[in-house]
Amino acid sequence: MSRPLDINTSKHEEANQASWEACKGAMSGAFKWGVASALLGGIGYAVSPIYRGLTIQFKVYIQMSGMVLGGMLEADHRIREYEAAMRMRRRVAADQARWRQFEETYGKDEDDE
Repeated sequence: MSRPLDINTSKHEEANQASWEACKGAMSGAFKWGVASALLGGIGYAVSPIYRGLTIQFKVYIQMSGMVLGGMLEADHRIREYEAAMRMRRRVAADQARWRQFEETYGKDEDDE
């Protein structure tokens, strides 16, 4: 009975870690893209009379759109990297378990001693 609880607990912890990784990605992406949007907005304000003529609400909307897009892209990138790392860890753990089972079945190599 304790085995399913351990699996659920580890999956729950893994889901928490994945969500934290996505949150960190979203925050860093929003910051990076927000800075880039602000710089482009400043350049637009200095160069373009069309941009200067926009309402403050629309300029804020443009800034927020850049931040949201950057947050989504970076969160997606981070969660994909996390999933790949978890797949690799599981694969390594499964290979190590198979190798231990092989050594238990057939014994260790005489050269290893």
